[in-house]
Amino acid sequence: MTGHSYIVYGPLSNGVTQVMYEGTPDTPHKGRFWEIVDKYGVTILYTAPTLIRTMMKWGDEIPAEYSLSTLRLLGSVGEPINPEAWMWYRQHVGRGELPIVDTWWQTETGSMMISPLPGVTAAKPGSAMTALPGISADVVDDQGQSVPNGGGGYLVLRDPWPSMLRTIWGDDNRFIETYWSRFGAGASGNAGDEWIYFAGDGAKKDDDGHIWLLGRVDDVMLVSGHNISTTEVESALVSHPAVAEAAVVGATDPTTGQAIVAFAIPRGSTETAGEAGEQLIADLRNHVAKTLGPIAKPRQIMLVPELPKTRSGKIMRRLLRDVAENRSLGDVTTLQDSSVMELIASGMGGGKSDED
Repeated sequence: MTGHSYIVYGPLSNGVTQVMYEGTPDTPHKGRFWEIVDKYGVTILYTAPTLIRTMMKWGDEIPAEYSLSTLRLLGSVGEPINPEAWMWYRQHVGRGELPIVDTWWQTETGSMMISPLPGVTAAKPGSAMTALPGISADVVDDQGQSVPNGGGGYLVLRDPWPSMLRTIWGDDNRFIETYWSRFGAGASGNAGDEWIYFAGDGAKKDDDGHIWLLGRVDDVMLVSGHNISTTEVESALVSHPAVAEAAVVGATDPTTGQAIVAFAIPRGSTETAGEAGEQLIADLRNHVAKTLGPIAKPRQIMLVPELPKTRSGKIMRRLLRDVAENRSLGDVTTLQDSSVMELIASGMGGGKSDED
């Protein structure tokens, strides 16, 4: 979707000059992105939170070596951005003044659905804010009823939109079952009922009615009867000054049903060997408990040098669940670096904690 809508059709039809970069962001050096921005006078930068957190891990001094004065708009895409990454992006890339559009959409929607409007919306770090004009996004409960401000539930789209998907090629029934059967007419079969598109993502409304994405509903963990979003725990971990990036999964637990297992990449030169690593893990568990409550304290935290990511930068939590539950690894062919999983799996024996 980024490839065709936001690299080909949209920008080129509007006469935009584009810079595409293929390769890892640290080749031949960690300032490669910012070097490109300065060299070509890039004005709009659209990237993923996982890359922003990687840049955070490398250090503030790297973007500081470059002017970045041509930039006028920053974008975030691909997954919810945690407030800490949002603030770093604005401060160290956006000179503390540029607007950030935190965009939500899917391949299936064909275009952005939820995003701040630069120069119009007073953005909140970590929130995609409100639906774009003409888009009817809502957050609903299990019965498909809108939740009040301050409530959480499922992200849905209530009305058609110009770039919407029409079916799944050759499989109309799967199209209905996957996207329309959870709520509305797709669920009841009554043609007169409202059709509601279910995106598969969880979300919440804050007290002002602004939308905060919580990631895939498949990534919501049920711990001792409490629904806990992996995104919330990951954000709590990254808010600790020693953590650059984190991924969280739910693993089967005989006592709590599911337990929280976290994988964290330490920042910079953070000492993680021996007692220092054990102390950091204890500190991180307590930090999450203090931030979100004791029920969200991870059962286990593993300090890792990298996380398994696809070539587009998305974290493969499915593989981390395999590791957390001691299962054989699933398909790793889509990973940017499959050796990452070998490192994680071989070190999984560490990082455990038996604390209550």
